[in-house]
Amino acid sequence: MRREQRLGADHEFLRVRRAGRSWAHPLLVLFAARTAGSGPTRVGVTVGRRVGGAVVRNRARRRVREVVRLAYPALCSGWDLVFVVREGAADVGGGEIARAVHVLLRRSGVMGG
Repeated sequence: MRREQRLGADHEFLRVRRAGRSWAHPLLVLFAARTAGSGPTRVGVTVGRRVGGAVVRNRARRRVREVVRLAYPALCSGWDLVFVVREGAADVGGGEIARAVHVLLRRSGVMGG
């Protein structure tokens, strides 16, 4: 994803988690908050240490980012999204993670379909 499509600073992640709504799935949690303007939707992914070692966490983060990158054109603008990867996501394939991301995006109303 391009730089303007990503959340970067810690305070941005905290704002989304505090001010936004959340939707849960066994593999992921999605936090979504509206932005002040109608700028591009920005996405961030966090993976806690309980998911596994650094290699496992980075693999999980890359899988979620790739799914969101492919779905990005279908997302509504003006949102900040934070995906929190849960422990079970490290043990499943990319297809199951893709399904989880799409389910959460549809449930949140950020993606149609």
